[in-house]
Amino acid sequence: MGQASINSMALPPVLKYGPSHMKEAVGRAVITGQKNICLAISEPTAGSDVANIKMEAVKDGSDYVLNGEKKWITGGLWADWFTLCCRTGSAGGGGLSLILVPAETPGIKVRQLETQGDCGHHTTYITFEDVRVPQDHLIGEEGKGFKYVLENFNHERFIIAVGANRGARVCLEEAMKYARSRKTFGKRLMDHPVIRHKLAEMARAVEGCHDTLERVAYQFKQGVPDSIMGGPCALLKVQATNVFELCAREASQIFGGSSIIKEGRGKLVERMYRSVRSVAIPGGSEEIMRDLAIRTADKRAI
Repeated sequence: MGQASINSMALPPVLKYGPSHMKEAVGRAVITGQKNICLAISEPTAGSDVANIKMEAVKDGSDYVLNGEKKWITGGLWADWFTLCCRTGSAGGGGLSLILVPAETPGIKVRQLETQGDCGHHTTYITFEDVRVPQDHLIGEEGKGFKYVLENFNHERFIIAVGANRGARVCLEEAMKYARSRKTFGKRLMDHPVIRHKLAEMARAVEGCHDTLERVAYQFKQGVPDSIMGGPCALLKVQATNVFELCAREASQIFGGSSIIKEGRGKLVERMYRSVRSVAIPGGSEEIMRDLAIRTADKRAI
């Protein structure tokens, strides 16, 4: 199921900008669940700073020759294709393009990275060494890759926010059940005002974030363009991951020692707590998301 979210982030550029032969072959296989695709953007020296990607794609005859490295690529071991962001032109965002790369192409090496939280997404480090890909694997127009990536980030950040709020709700649910059954000092945890206050704050944050998710989802469904949704999606991701962090912490406090072992009643909260940073950092850190939202608003201000 984790790979389904990765597919949903890597396939849209293919469906929106890819040539018809690519849409038919890749789109059908991924949507029907026969094959997988992942997004290969981040590099060892360029995480959120997408405009400074170094991986090169140099034309040679009818092919592109790819050389470079990608890091923190989720779904890399499962992928049959990579939606690869690489440099086909000069420095800056205007020199970037998206190319569809079959994973079995000679010269590609993929290895798994051990992560702090859940390893189910297969976070990977990928090297490309003289990898040859036909030029008809270009997604959209050459030099438009940066624009395509920025548009695609809205969906990615929305999906991350959905997962973060789901994680926060799991923490709230587990904490509620535990507080109603666990007894300390002769009464249930739920009967201590300080515990009820914690639960109330968690519930307030989770429900408020869920309402924002519904509003953003409605805007997408109504066809609001990606050029307008960048700021709201950035702030939504910050909000959702902050809520997740709050709920993971407070649930851990309510569970006490049971939240720091990987078995027993607190095992879900223990797992959620380890997952907070792996949700908050990918897709753009809080600092960058806040700055993006305000810079966007400033540009549109009258």
